[in-house]
Order: sequence, then C-alpha cells, then structure tokens
Amino acid sequence: MRLSVVIPVLDEAQRIGERLLELRAMGAVDEIVVVDGGSRDGTVNIARRSPGVRVLEAPRGRGPQMNVGARAARGDVLLFLHADVSLPPDATTWVARALAEPGVVAGAFRLRTRADGGRNWLGPLLRLADVRSRLTRLPYGDQALFVRRETFERAGGFPDQPLMEDVELARRLRRLGRIRIVPAVVQASGRRFLARPVRTLLAMRFFPVLYRLGVPPKVLARLYGHPR
Repeated sequence: MRLSVVIPVLDEAQRIGERLLELRAMGAVDEIVVVDGGSRDGTVNIARRSPGVRVLEAPRGRGPQMNVGARAARGDVLLFLHADVSLPPDATTWVARALAEPGVVAGAFRLRTRADGGRNWLGPLLRLADVRSRLTRLPYGDQALFVRRETFERAGGFPDQPLMEDVELARRLRRLGRIRIVPAVVQASGRRFLARPVRTLLAMRFFPVLYRLGVPPKVLARLYGHPR
C-alpha cells in the first residue's frame, strides 16, 4: 500500500504546521499533498517549509481542492484529512487493515471533538458530533475518509458543491462496496461549533435529512452561511 494524505486548507496557519509534524512522524505515510484554496495568512509558507510536502493551489472549496490533490497524488490509497483533525499514531495500520477486508473499498475513523484551548461550557454539546460518527453509515469529512484510488475515480471523486460533498461521495462509494468505520479515533477541533453553536447544531441535526430529501447543496450553504 502506498498512502497519500491530501489536506485541503484555507487560512490554517495556526494548525497546518502541527498537522504536518504529526504526519511526518507517522510510519507508512508515503506522500503529503497540501491544497490551498486562497489562504491570506501564512498557511502556504508554513507548508512549503515542511520537508517533503507538496503544495498545490485550487479554487476555493473542499471538494475541488481535494480533487486537485487526488489527481496529483501518487499513492494507490488516498486519505483526506482536514487541517483541524488529528490522526491517531497508528492510523496507517488501521487503513491497511480495513482495506484488506473482503468487499471494503473505503473507510473512516470514529470521531472525538474537543474544545480548543481547554474547557468550555459548551464542551458537552461537542459529543453530539461524536455520537453521529458512531451511528451514521456514511462518514463525514472530519472522520478522515480513506479510499483506494481506483475506487475514488470510479465514484467520480468529490462533487463540486459547497456542502455535503463528503456525504455525496460516501453515498457513491457505498454503491461500489463496503465502507469500514474503524474503532480508532481522530481528534477534531470544535472551533466552528463553539463559534456558532445554535446554527451548527441545527445543521448537524437537519441538513443531512434535508439533503436526502433533495434540498440543493447551494440552498443549504446559504442557510449555513457559506462556511468555506
């Protein structure tokens, strides 16, 4: 297995350095591709100074950015990682183990959301996202989706839409095989939830349902406030 990690970024100077250090310290990561969507802080400079990291540019939007990274990546397995999500140290072992199972074409991790900077009175509500990751059959982007390249290409990659691009790709992948949610946990920042708790809570609860009912992603993005 040759593993490429693709990281879409937009103004992530506070986090990208730590993420890249973690990945370089991890065994069996063959390639790291950072795809910038127009950052105005020091994100790109930090990534370019990191040894062995390829930095690309793409139109703003996680879907288009991750597609650009996937096309440029050399690995036969792709792992899509958000800049505010930390993988477990043995992540690559879990990826290899999951994809070795018969019928499995992709996978993701369980989620643990934390408050940046220590405790927060809204912290207990962050567990709602964690429960979602244990119950849903379709992984979200903050669960560090991994997939064989050939399967990703057969699924058509990420759709070019402002929200739910991760859910739509997962729906396509499930038609091609099984998606394995491994028991290992990724640590995700709760920054967006803590910044806008009511709006984010409603989005987590109702947007997936609305999307399945056919509400266009552009409408959902307007309701949410164009977070990217």
